[in-house]
Amino acid sequence: MADNTAITPENTSTPQEEHTADAAGQVAAATTPEAGQTQSAPVPAEPPAKPKAVPSPAALAHKAPHVKAAPAAPTYSQEEIDKAEAFGRVDEQGNVFVREGDQERQVGQFPNADAKEALNLYARRYLDLKEKLNLFASRLRSPKIKAHEIDESITSLKEETSQPEAVGDLAALRTQLDQLAEQGQARKAELAQARKDAMAKAIKERTAIVEKAEELAASLGDSTNWRSTADKFRSLFEQWQHHQRTTIRIDKADADALWKRFSSARTTFNQARRKWAQQRDAQRTETKRIKEEIIAEADQIKDSTNWGPTSHQFNELMDRWKQAGRAGRQDDDALWARFRQAADVFFNARQADRDKTSVNERENLTKKEALVAKAEALLPVKDAKAAKQARQELAKIQEEWDGIGFVPRDDMRRIEGRMDAVDRQIKAVEDAAWNQSDPEADARVSSFEQQLAAQLEDLDRRIAAEQDPAKKQELEAEKATKEQWMNAVR
Repeated sequence: MADNTAITPENTSTPQEEHTADAAGQVAAATTPEAGQTQSAPVPAEPPAKPKAVPSPAALAHKAPHVKAAPAAPTYSQEEIDKAEAFGRVDEQGNVFVREGDQERQVGQFPNADAKEALNLYARRYLDLKEKLNLFASRLRSPKIKAHEIDESITSLKEETSQPEAVGDLAALRTQLDQLAEQGQARKAELAQARKDAMAKAIKERTAIVEKAEELAASLGDSTNWRSTADKFRSLFEQWQHHQRTTIRIDKADADALWKRFSSARTTFNQARRKWAQQRDAQRTETKRIKEEIIAEADQIKDSTNWGPTSHQFNELMDRWKQAGRAGRQDDDALWARFRQAADVFFNARQADRDKTSVNERENLTKKEALVAKAEALLPVKDAKAAKQARQELAKIQEEWDGIGFVPRDDMRRIEGRMDAVDRQIKAVEDAAWNQSDPEADARVSSFEQQLAAQLEDLDRRIAAEQDPAKKQELEAEKATKEQWMNAVR
């Protein structure tokens, strides 16, 4: 029987068996009376057992495995035994009877033994049956009992209590069994409801896993992170497997329907990812082709010394490279190394040329600094004759100046301004001399002198407010020129 708590090891015998057990558990043999005998002779006690020989190592090696002993039979109180014996009697022939209501039923025969011993044996059988019912009552309260165990136990107990060969209150025993049968039905209803609730809970939990998978499948698009989404699907599948292993088994129809939905969501994801991978591979192939073309163009112009236009071309190639997209990390790294190599050839050559040019420009600046100092030494110019001589010297200096070449960009404005200031001062004296020889000059001297005075006053204000040293130097040079004009006019 499936419910092992409802059955205890048998410690009784049928009426044909000739063994008895006393209250202390000692066994005595009884024999059927022979013809002509009125009383059986007592059976002598068994002789002491002979000492067992010590087994050899070989015998120990083949010794059968130890079998766990069966649990000891329950021990009953004398009060329990007396109450059970009250429902039975033994006649002179050793027949044992049990009283059931107003009727008696023979339950066995125990010849060659006194009535007390016979009743004790059959009372214990009754108590054994009662113990089985008590154990079954305890088993009903166990959370691990199954519905089929309840049915099997009740069926077995009904068979055993139907016409038991036992002495005791059999009516009470059957009443107890009827009550246990009712409790068993109620317990089965509880188990059925618990299974129903557990089933509903398991379906709800597994449905939640399915819905998460369906949400992922519905959210796929151009911005999907496919690796992260694949990890999420893998995690959901592991949750599904764990749920199958650790929860109640769902009915096949519900399990199949949920699995179909989950599998469909995974299939949608796998198909979308496969399509994206194909498009990505096609895009990477096209990107690789475009970048190969850009590298070829870079190789063609990398040795150019036409610095300005070629620099512009490389900038355009870089813009096209960025717009081309990605060709895959491994290919991108290799392609970029090739493009960078071509660009480095050009830009390193341009930088070397610039370094060389910078050295030359600094040398030119030194030469022009000397020339402008030589030009400034021609000043001041006091009259027309001195202005003419200064103009001739300045022309020679200017010719040498023009043959020197470029100076650094940051110094160009400053050095040119100093040379222009010398030219303006000489020109101011020349203009003043010309104006003095002009018949109409007298008419304009007064007005010109007023304009110069106003301009000098404005220059004084601008020089005082200017913070930039270079601009301040230009203003001072302009003021010196106008002062020369003013001296010439006066």
